[in-house]
Amino acid sequence: MRTWVEFSLEAPELAALGKQMLIQGRAHVGLAFLATIRKDGAPRLHPVSLVFSRERLYVFIPPRSPKCLDLKRDGRYALQAFPPHENEDGKEFYLTGIVECIEDPPIRRAILTETGIRVEESEVLFELWVDKAMYTILVDRDTPNERPWHRIWPTIAR
Repeated sequence: MRTWVEFSLEAPELAALGKQMLIQGRAHVGLAFLATIRKDGAPRLHPVSLVFSRERLYVFIPPRSPKCLDLKRDGRYALQAFPPHENEDGKEFYLTGIVECIEDPPIRRAILTETGIRVEESEVLFELWVDKAMYTILVDRDTPNERPWHRIWPTIAR
């Protein structure tokens, strides 16, 4: 598992493409779909606001929300960026990993100061650690040869 900054150092081009897909022109806040694992083992999917701060990737979640309870119980997640407007290239960005619950008040204050976002005091802060990342575009779109092209990290030896 890697923090976002560690992932960025190992795969700078992929991390830059991913961050661009996640924040879509905003300074620090992005939107994505977050998949978690319910208590019964079934998947659960939620839209979330992401926060890039201190070169790391975070999410604030209300403490009683099902996704917060899922992450506290089983920290595994999958994250899919919202598709950009006029997504003519069929771009997608996907992450998997685990979360770490951050209970350090100075870190929380630093994130809020840097980004200028406002959250409820009770919201739980999680850092998203990266295990796998994938960026996809469609090549030869609208032709008989249309197919997805993937850039995957870590690179899988064939």
